[in-house]
Amino acid sequence: MPSVCFYFQVHQPLRLKHYPYFHVGNDHTYFDRTGNQSIFLKVAHKSYLPTNKLLLELIRTHRNAFKVAFSITGVAIEQMRRFCPEVLDSFKELAQTGCVEFLAETYYHSLSSIYDETEFSEQIDKHIGMINLLFHQTPKIFRNTELINSDAISAMVERKGFQAMLAEGADDILEWRSPCFVYQRNGGTLKYLLKSYKLSDDIAFRFSNQSWSEFPLTAPKFANWVHNVSGNGQVVNLFMDYETFGEHQWSSTGIFEFLKALPAEILQHKDWNFLTPSEVIQTYPPVASLSFPRIVSWADLERDLTAWQGNHMQKAALRQVYEFAQEMRNRNNPVALDLWRKLQISDHFYYMCTKWFSDGDVHAYFNPYQNPYEAFINYMNVLTDFRKNVLHLEAI
Repeated sequence: MPSVCFYFQVHQPLRLKHYPYFHVGNDHTYFDRTGNQSIFLKVAHKSYLPTNKLLLELIRTHRNAFKVAFSITGVAIEQMRRFCPEVLDSFKELAQTGCVEFLAETYYHSLSSIYDETEFSEQIDKHIGMINLLFHQTPKIFRNTELINSDAISAMVERKGFQAMLAEGADDILEWRSPCFVYQRNGGTLKYLLKSYKLSDDIAFRFSNQSWSEFPLTAPKFANWVHNVSGNGQVVNLFMDYETFGEHQWSSTGIFEFLKALPAEILQHKDWNFLTPSEVIQTYPPVASLSFPRIVSWADLERDLTAWQGNHMQKAALRQVYEFAQEMRNRNNPVALDLWRKLQISDHFYYMCTKWFSDGDVHAYFNPYQNPYEAFINYMNVLTDFRKNVLHLEAI
């Protein structure tokens, strides 16, 4: 019985305020509360609230046959609590259905898996604690920031005791194989669920593209593509940003009507069902071992780290924020530690990306900066103040 596994990433960063150099030593509040609140409320009302309402309706309509999974970053949950508690309440209501699984990740949506295993582990533990407290689930499945993975990262995830992790079904990693099977870490027991990136991106990126040869995308058409996997796969993993619904693809595109109709179209074939990631690995044994000899992500065509590490500015900023990791942990200052970890949010470095700056909007979504150089200077001013005044910082 082939399955569909829907997974959504829910993340909103904490954007820094304009912080010129003359603020160093005088101003220790770094984040743009007004801007962050405005953006969060916009996304909440365009995407999170209507989509959560629709998912709850679909679960009830299909008598628990429709299932999904989320990973929600800690910084996103903090903003839900601060700016729009009804969003968090709507996720709790979904959790109570028993048809929604919440995955573990780094609390701060960080790149710590690349730079510091101890930091990586502690951020995961903090995230698990929050998921347990809010949704009464202890995550068994892990998804790293932006689906970043490598053999070394997989080994760390397995050491944390997870049963499986999500990863990008990159062509060079899979070679001739299909992402529509469960795989296992080479030399270990950790299972892999791989994103079916073509089908996922048909929804996330191409849905409203009128120049796309398959436009318009309808639920029957998409369900037919999914059903074509029958006999050639175990599971179609549809992984995407949750903001796909209502924000990246506006309501006027018909994205909500598409989502509302899709489960019925999938379930028309009695052999098909919807499973959560934990149910997938319980249902389907791994067909082969798989290695990730390079670092893979779900970003851009390259499926690598160049969106965050592609230039000297990004590398310098990342090196400097992580170089005093042990010092921060040793100081036993929870307020300063939390603030330092918020400076690890991967979006800070994403805004410094130059590879698409001249000809595209890929890295411009809700970007508070005019250009990547401004992003770098602003971030380094903040980091300079933080390092000079870390012992005296108060809660923000």
